[in-house]
Amino acid sequence: MAQRVLVVDDDRNIVRLVRSYLEQAGLTVLAAYDGETAMHAIKHDRPDLIVLDLMLPGRSGWDITRWLRADPHLADIPILMLTARVEDEDKIQGLELGADDYLTKPFNPLEVVARSKAILRRTRGGLQPAHVLVSGGLRLDLDQHTLERDGQPVDLTRTEFALLKALMAQPNIAFTREELVERALGYSYEGLERTLDSHIKNLRKKIEPDPAQPQYIETVFGVGYRFHEARA
Repeated sequence: MAQRVLVVDDDRNIVRLVRSYLEQAGLTVLAAYDGETAMHAIKHDRPDLIVLDLMLPGRSGWDITRWLRADPHLADIPILMLTARVEDEDKIQGLELGADDYLTKPFNPLEVVARSKAILRRTRGGLQPAHVLVSGGLRLDLDQHTLERDGQPVDLTRTEFALLKALMAQPNIAFTREELVERALGYSYEGLERTLDSHIKNLRKKIEPDPAQPQYIETVFGVGYRFHEARA
């Protein structure tokens, strides 16, 4: 069954353009032109990916992202933000709210397709044996796509899970930001350093006893990040 993408934008021409390219890539596309309709579609159809504009009539893209990430039944649906707001602060805020990726208008529709397919590949996963990565109080189940910290479940976005998996799979090795993004996400793009730093900040809030003094995800100054393997 083709994976379903919900495209949310009040500009119907943009929706038609993105729909055309995504459908040519073999994806099923749903559409919404305002926030309330988008929220109804998310609850009713549960898409595999949401391509979400920020500036919407009614409920904004910010509102939808907060609502989605707060709902345990919907929180794992990935979000690709698509917006005309280009300021770094807006990008970082979107990522900190839980967006998985970010594109600004004007955009190349082929890049929308590439980003969407990369996110969906991570969502779909692969046919691999069940295995678990364990370090200290962290238990990352690669088959069930779950994380526990000291026996308690921790909700991660798709991107956060992919980054933590890449780090835990090769502990004590320092990765540059570009290397880490390539290993986790399968591609890199302009501005990745600010994007990656936002995801790492979110991860630390979720897994570190003290995010200000991280014991798992260490910053390697002048290089990037490494995962410090801890004993259980």
